[in-house]
This record gives sequence, structure tokens and C-alpha cells, in this order.
Amino acid sequence: MGPDASFEKRYVAHGHRFIAGVDEVGRGCLAGPVVAAAVILDMERIPEGLDDSKKLSAAKRKHLDTMIRDSAVSFAIGVGHVEEIDTINILNASKLAMVRAVQTLQPVPTLLLLDGNFRIDLDTEQVPIVKGDQKSVSIAAASILAKVYRDALMTQMDTDYPGYDFASHKGYGSKAHRIFLQSKGPSPIHRKTFQWTPV
Repeated sequence: MGPDASFEKRYVAHGHRFIAGVDEVGRGCLAGPVVAAAVILDMERIPEGLDDSKKLSAAKRKHLDTMIRDSAVSFAIGVGHVEEIDTINILNASKLAMVRAVQTLQPVPTLLLLDGNFRIDLDTEQVPIVKGDQKSVSIAAASILAKVYRDALMTQMDTDYPGYDFASHKGYGSKAHRIFLQSKGPSPIHRKTFQWTPV
């Protein structure tokens, strides 16, 4: 059973009009930024088939990405750059990306539904939800936008930094990626502070 709108409906009943789902992708990668999205869905126009982005095919994600962008009240993307990941660590860079996404939303949300067990550095009321992308349609929508955006970014990085096959593995530590990393050494977008196991 996929995510539903029960969290959103509960807080709408408590007086919240603009509720944003917030999620990030790319925390476990060896290369590339961490990307967050924030989405305020129109509760009357929720796209069919929203789910945790990891459970969807690339084609389904792209279709839903278009549907979300066409129907949402507002959406925004935030990025935590590789240099920030290496400086302040991946968790804090993820939180920073989430803050950047939320701060770009118009209208300003009155409540954030966050994927995870932490809060971010904003005064807005927040509800952390573990496995939120599998429970809340707003968080699922955010996970899809973040994943599609980051995948496109990593495909572009494959052109900018050839020889690592970023378009295929998107920076995750696949066997093929680690073989390229062993033979070529790190690129400018590899996370210097991340440990990885040689093949």
C-alpha cells in the first residue's frame, strides 16, 4: 500500500492551508550533490500513483514529475553541494538543501512534513515522519521531484566528467563506479570525505 493524504488531511483540519512535503536524494552517493525538493500539493489535484521514488521506474518518475509540476500549488528544489558535504557532513548538507528548497516556496508553507527523524533549521512547524515517502503523498511527490532533478544533473555530469559512467549509476557506489574510481582516481565531484570499498 502506497502513501496517502491522511497526514495532510489531519493538519488541514487543524487549520494549516499550505503544507509542504520535503525529501532529499543522494545522501548515500560517492559523487555529486545531495538534492532536496519541497512540494505543496493541491489536495484537490493529487496525481495518481505517487510513491517513494525508489520504488518507481525512471519512466514513471518522469511522468509523475511532469504531473506534480503541472498540478502542485508550489514546488522548489534545493542543492547541497559537494564542497558543503565535505565541509559540514552529509546530514547537515542534506538539511541545508531542504532549507533552501523550503525557502523558495511561494506561498510560504505553515507546516513541513519531513522525511526522516530530524528537523531542519527553520521556524516553520515541522513533523518528521520516518519512511515518510512511503506514507505521505506530499513527501512522495518531493522524493520524485528531487530524484528526477538529481538524475538529470548526474547525466549532465557524465558529459562534464567523462569516464565514470555517472549517467548509469548516478554517483552511487556500484561495482562499476568503484572500478572506474580505482583506475582514474576521484573527479572534482567525488565526495572526498566518503569511504568506499575497493573492488
